[in-house]
Amino acid sequence: MTMTSMAMGLPGVNLAPGDHICAFYRGATQRDELLVPYLREGLLAGDKCICVTDDPGADETVRALAEELDVDVSLATGQLEPMRSESTYLSGGYFAIDRMIGFWEDAVGGAVRRDGFGFVRAVGEMTWALRDLPGVEHLLAYEARLNDFLPRYPQVVLCLYDLEKFSNGEILLDIMRTHPKVLLSGQLLDNPWYVEPDEYLATHPTAGHP
Repeated sequence: MTMTSMAMGLPGVNLAPGDHICAFYRGATQRDELLVPYLREGLLAGDKCICVTDDPGADETVRALAEELDVDVSLATGQLEPMRSESTYLSGGYFAIDRMIGFWEDAVGGAVRRDGFGFVRAVGEMTWALRDLPGVEHLLAYEARLNDFLPRYPQVVLCLYDLEKFSNGEILLDIMRTHPKVLLSGQLLDNPWYVEPDEYLATHPTAGHP
């Protein structure tokens, strides 16, 4: 039977396969209030959970969740895979779109094809893009291209954006334009500002810097 929706972990919020969501929040406390229920719900449902954090505090939160639920069925079995931005988005000290899309192909595709998971929940904490490193100016082009990857596997991708750090109004609008769904104040909304990847990339060839 084809999966049509599943609980996110927040009251009244349901996800659908293929969702690419920008989640806006303010500060570490609000971040964890989104991150923990999202991962907990996935782990309890038997989903593969891939969590890429940028803040060491977020990494500690994810590992504490694994211990709370049962490390034997999460970290030890690979069901929950905590990772850091330095080994993914910024591997080698720079960001490259094709390399990161390839990372998701290997990680998500491997979870489904090799490991037999029926669904994958991925999450990325996006503050890495605010560092002064080569390639981070391609953040928005990456977000646009990620929409072409989503239909390949049964998955959801949650992108975490801290409004205390991403405060430029023009950049926030472009973040909206590259995500079909927006999570704001506990509500998941269809995004009326979303632009299809080919159209967005045609009009934003350099996809501005945060």
